[in-house]
Amino acid sequence: MGRPVTLATVQWTDLELPRMCALASEWGFDGLELACHPNHLDVFRYAEEPGYAEEVRALLEFHGLRVYAVSAHMLGQAVCDPVEPRHRAILPDRVWGDGDPDGVRTRAAHAVGLSARAAAGLGAGTVVGFTGSPVWHAFMLFPPLSQAEIDEGYEGFARRWHPVLDEFEETGVRFALEVHPTEVAYDHWTTERTLDAIGHRASFGLNLDPSHFVWQGVDPAAFARHFHERLFHVDLKDVRRNLDGRNGIIGSHLPFGDPRRGWDFVSVGHGEVDFEGLVRSLNAIGYQGPYSVEWEDSGMDRMVGAPDALWRVRELTRITPAQTSFDAAFAT
Repeated sequence: MGRPVTLATVQWTDLELPRMCALASEWGFDGLELACHPNHLDVFRYAEEPGYAEEVRALLEFHGLRVYAVSAHMLGQAVCDPVEPRHRAILPDRVWGDGDPDGVRTRAAHAVGLSARAAAGLGAGTVVGFTGSPVWHAFMLFPPLSQAEIDEGYEGFARRWHPVLDEFEETGVRFALEVHPTEVAYDHWTTERTLDAIGHRASFGLNLDPSHFVWQGVDPAAFARHFHERLFHVDLKDVRRNLDGRNGIIGSHLPFGDPRRGWDFVSVGHGEVDFEGLVRSLNAIGYQGPYSVEWEDSGMDRMVGAPDALWRVRELTRITPAQTSFDAAFAT
């Protein structure tokens, strides 16, 4: 088997895990990027209930699947966000508790630490996720926010994540931040600042989803080449811009799928991401991990989008570096 292609399950958590595994296996995925959600991977049950871990492993094995990464996006988002009522919808009851922001952040950090232990137990070396951000809300710097306050935001991020990373290092699992608007790292320069803030700890790296770069005007292939030593995981999703002179890239408070938006996520191969260029760059830097398909396409049903994306990504995996130079024959 060549490079494994997996399915990110965070958009499928309305389905119970047996159904999710059956679909992924039927379509031909090699494994899952398994979401930390009560329907897929309940990190609290994993930590507390004898037999739960074996139940999950047996189900995966029955369907011929592996867990290549665990997704803790929702848990991680609450670790250093300014917690608001809207976070209630993305968090388990045990993390939300009474909703007190400091308590939510503390419980979220604990749950992310549990995700590392669950990942290790399932044979996955990487947890993919978000960190939240104390400063994303101020990305326009108005009302004015001093650079000292921005500095304090990054220092606050590091204070909250260092203890979490201690737990990751105890388990031998790495954390891969998905570089994404709303996070402390959302483009090239904020990624450099984030890595500096966390002291370039070996357990902290990056997850690359090219769809979050293209609408910002950032080249995901160039990003991969620059941050190659920290690239732990790759999600594949596409994006399409619709800049007609009225639509802007900030989103206009319009829901995904609304034609008035200036950009929208689409399934792999149906947008503007240069996937071949990205794959060539990933090959050149020696990326060895899986490609994880992420479905977020308001215009394509997921039951069509997931297998369609799998087929397209399989074609991309056929692009591998040549074993000999094309001009080697001229030497003789």
